[in-house]
Amino acid sequence: MTDGVYNTELTAPYDIFQHTQYREGIKAMDVFTIAPERKRIKSFEGLHILPDYSFNDSHPKIDILVVPSAEHHLDTDLQDSTLVNWISEVGQAAEWVTSHCDGAFMLAEAGLLNDVVSTTFPSDIEAYKTMFPHLDVRSGVLFVHDDKFITSAGGAKSFEAALYLCELLYGKEIADQLAAGLVIDWELGGLEYIVIEED
Repeated sequence: MTDGVYNTELTAPYDIFQHTQYREGIKAMDVFTIAPERKRIKSFEGLHILPDYSFNDSHPKIDILVVPSAEHHLDTDLQDSTLVNWISEVGQAAEWVTSHCDGAFMLAEAGLLNDVVSTTFPSDIEAYKTMFPHLDVRSGVLFVHDDKFITSAGGAKSFEAALYLCELLYGKEIADQLAAGLVIDWELGGLEYIVIEED
């Protein structure tokens, strides 16, 4: 998390992943928040959140890195070398890396999306292509899955991208249960998304 994080892009994947704690017979996720410093974060919408860890704290291993969008992901956050370098290092080591909305800009700046297909918030697609002209960018889809990276358009569709990853990890039955627990209509076949298959 950084200051100006957007509520939905943070809370949607958090809710989906945290609800694995209430499913039986699976290895549930240990979900936590992390920020450059362990001080109160103010979201774009005004929610105040104290992160569980800072970059310098001893924290659990990050198997799934989630980068939610924030207000300054198209400008000053991209100039923050501490933030960008941390995302790059953790993202390389993680088993899965996901972004929601303009979180893709941070992944791109960190060099993590150079060899994969990605997407971002619909109205920021052109800015994304302009800032990172070497990337293979897709528009008109809710999310893109390529290798270990899942980039989503964000907003309320962040729930779907998180559910998609849960279906990959736990299977359809668990994903259906997670969706039902949050009263989300979930049918993967009805979504517009892209999965890049390895040759």
